[in-house]
Amino acid sequence: MSTLPAIIPISDLRQDTAGVIKRVVATDEPVVITQRGRASAVLVSADAYERTQYENELLRVLARGDAEIAAGLGRDADDVMAEARALLGED
Repeated sequence: MSTLPAIIPISDLRQDTAGVIKRVVATDEPVVITQRGRASAVLVSADAYERTQYENELLRVLARGDAEIAAGLGRDADDVMAEARALLGED
């Protein structure tokens, strides 16, 4: 089970921006920024953001493949593997 995210008001972020960023980078955990008591933004490290973008791209590719399969498009896995072996010189 994941832990609850850190939540800080925007006024705390204004007062200690460098400290909040150091915390996010050190823990690799997001910090939720609130305005008027409501979540308005999430601060994440650059590494966490890049991982998320990579994972999202993988999910988009998988969803596109799933849609192609449902539409009867695409190629048989055995054909793809045979082509890959041929490209790799593993015939």
